[in-house]
Amino acid sequence: MSDKRRKARVQGGWAAPTNVRSDRDKPKTPSVPVWVGKNIDKQSTTKKFVYEHTSEELRQKPVEKTISKPGVYDISTEPSGFSRLRYFPDFVEPKIANQLYDELYHGLPWRQRSDVKNGEKYLQPRLTAWYGDHPYSYSGVTHEALTEWHPTLQRIKDLIEESTGLHFNSMLANLYRDGHDSLAWHSDDERSLGPCPTIASISFGDTRTFQLRKKPPLEENGDYTYMQHIDVPLTHGSLLIMEGSTQEDWQHRIPREYHDRSARINLTFRVIYPEL
Repeated sequence: MSDKRRKARVQGGWAAPTNVRSDRDKPKTPSVPVWVGKNIDKQSTTKKFVYEHTSEELRQKPVEKTISKPGVYDISTEPSGFSRLRYFPDFVEPKIANQLYDELYHGLPWRQRSDVKNGEKYLQPRLTAWYGDHPYSYSGVTHEALTEWHPTLQRIKDLIEESTGLHFNSMLANLYRDGHDSLAWHSDDERSLGPCPTIASISFGDTRTFQLRKKPPLEENGDYTYMQHIDVPLTHGSLLIMEGSTQEDWQHRIPREYHDRSARINLTFRVIYPEL
């Protein structure tokens, strides 16, 4: 079969009907974006979102502050008074701070005491020692005072009093053995401390972050979400003084940390008044 006949046979047997219009003869539809959808010309029966202005203020969390440089910081002013921090990161030079740390670590009668919360006792996640003229009660536990001051404590107490002009009769020592030891949110506002107590906190050993948070007003129902937070890295040999209404208007803590930390010793000097 010749090529001409074979081609004619193929076209005759398989060719499309002659009454079918080719694509190029079809009327062209206007091009529309895919996202228009099928119901572009239909009126929507669903309720559309309409922005309505609200008088309620959009609240944002305050930016967390960090205090790391020496200075005097007025952190709040309330009807109760001003709250002030004085920070001296290099109060004791490193060589002397090393010596004091070793003497305190090996010389104080460290004990792991208990706190009481919701009627239940639990071990404090740190070791403590209490020196002073009077016993001290907090977290439902009374700590009898050691009235004979350790020579190293007396030396540190004298140094702080001579440098600041303040005077103290009591001291709570905390030993944080590693990053897992901590101190929960609280205020040092016991009656035995009197109104607006001044507390001097000196640290030796590894750096731990001292955190403060502003107490919420009554209408917040104890919600700290929108309250100011402040971090203070307490370094080896640093001194932090809290005064004014800091204990009334703020809480503080040493949070647990989840990476390696060496031991840290913190001494908080204060004035205790005999409880009536």
